[in-house]
Formats: sequence, structure tokens, C-alpha cells
Amino acid sequence: MSDESSPVPPQSPNNPVAGVLWMILTGLMLVSVTAMVKVLGTRIPSVEAAFLRFLLGLVFAVPMLLKAGEFRFSRGTWGLFGLRGLAHMSAVVLWFYAMARIPLADVTAMNYMSPIYVTIGAALFLGERLALRRILAVAAGLIGALIILRPGFREVGPGHLAMVFAAIIFGASYIIVKLLSDRCSPAVVVAMLSISVTIFLAPLALMNWVTPTWGELGILLVVAGLATAGHYAMTRAFQAAPLAVTQPVTFLQLVWAVSLGVFVFGEPFDPWVVVGGLVIVAAVSFISWREAVLKRRALTPASAATKL
Repeated sequence: MSDESSPVPPQSPNNPVAGVLWMILTGLMLVSVTAMVKVLGTRIPSVEAAFLRFLLGLVFAVPMLLKAGEFRFSRGTWGLFGLRGLAHMSAVVLWFYAMARIPLADVTAMNYMSPIYVTIGAALFLGERLALRRILAVAAGLIGALIILRPGFREVGPGHLAMVFAAIIFGASYIIVKLLSDRCSPAVVVAMLSISVTIFLAPLALMNWVTPTWGELGILLVVAGLATAGHYAMTRAFQAAPLAVTQPVTFLQLVWAVSLGVFVFGEPFDPWVVVGGLVIVAAVSFISWREAVLKRRALTPASAATKL
């Protein structure tokens, strides 16, 4: 929820085995993040939980910024930092709210939609061309989301709606990353996100502050560390292999989320969530494959790239 979406490195990846292994590690880390937030529960308001997660994450972000040594930016770049901070802040709060109220599998499967939204946004705002095959893949992804939600056949509560909007806004945040990646280094993009989100969340968190216990602070520190480690592993996967290779591996996150939900948190097993998640991952993987075939710099991120 991470430590956030890192742009795809420019070099040509050529180690598929390493890429797959790094993406498996990414999935384990990010599913662990969702599990820890589930353990945290609902006593701490979602806004405050998100604030504390990013505040504690500054332990990892500030050294990255200092090491990068980039401190002077144009007015336009500062504006993009601020816009992304506001967008990501909203998505993170919605994600924390959803995570505490709906099953792990639902959150994981619905988060797969972020790359679909990025593909749509890239066509609308970045001039990316949507060929018929990509339009059909986007349509398949939307069908996958409907399979998960099944409006009219199951209760779609506030947690599900929060996750729908969180995935959309995470997608918007990633599009801004694409604009920032031409202006500054990935380390600066990650660090400035943590700093801006922390600043924007502070007044909102203080409005309804609940004093956390040491145990709750410990959980949020672990969340921050896991998210940072997960996005580092994701960046290594990007460096090692193309998205067309690593993208299908993200489906394992849903397998692990379902297993944790059923065996650890006692959540019911919903096969339709797995089916819908598989449809979405297949659609995103197809889009990534097409981008690899056309040999252009991918605009569609890995499913993990838009998370915390």
C-alpha cells in the first residue's frame, strides 16, 4: 500500500528465471502487508493507520532521498509530486478501509484492476493508442471485476466500493509516476511520495486521533518495512525480465491471499473471486505481452506496482 510504484527501468531485461523469482518474493511481501493490516483491525481509523504507516515509512524513504541527492525541482515537478501525493493519499485511505472490512482474497483480486485502469488512463491522458486487442483485454478485465463483485447476486458493501475506487486512484497515481519518471530518479519518486502522503494525511489523522498501542505501532512499522521490501523486489523483477514474463506470476498473490483468508482468518472461500482474479490477470498479462511484442516501453504496470 509501498516504497510505491517504480517506473520500469530502461535496460533490456534478459533473465526470466530471476524475474519470476523476484516477482514471487514481491507477491509474498505484499500479501504479508495485507495480512498485517488485517491483524491491525478497525480500532485505529483508516486515515490514522495510513498516516502512521507512511510516517514510519519515512525511516526507509528519507535515506533514499538523501542518497539520491536531488533537491531542486521545477514548479511543474513539484506540482506533480503534490498531485500524486493527494491521489495516493486517497487511495491508501480507501485501501486501509477496505482491507479491514472485506476478505483478503477480494482485496487482492480487485487490486488487479489497477493496471486495467492505467491502460485506460494512458489512452485518455498520455496518448497511448488502444488497438482492438487491447480494448478486448480491457473489456475482459472489467468482466473479471463484475465476476468478483457479482452485483445483484451478493452484497456489495462499503468495503468493496472503497476497493473499487482505491484501484482506480492507484492507477491514476501510477500514470503520474510515468510523467515523473522523465524528470527525476526512481528513488526520488518513491521518497517524495512517502513525504507528501505523510504531510497530507497529518491534519486528517489528527482530527480523529486514537492513541495507538505499542503493538499497533509495531504492526504498522512491519507493514512499512514489508511494503518497501516488496517494491524493491518488484523493481528487481522489472530489471530482470519483461512484464510479459513476470505479470502472470502475480496471480500467485491471490492464491496466497485465499489461503491466508481461509486458514488464518477464517474467511469463507469464494471460488468466483478466484475466477474473476484469473480473468483480470490474464487480461493484464495479454496487454503486457502485446507491449513486449510491439517493443515499446510498457505503460501497463505489474499488478503489484500500484499498491501500497
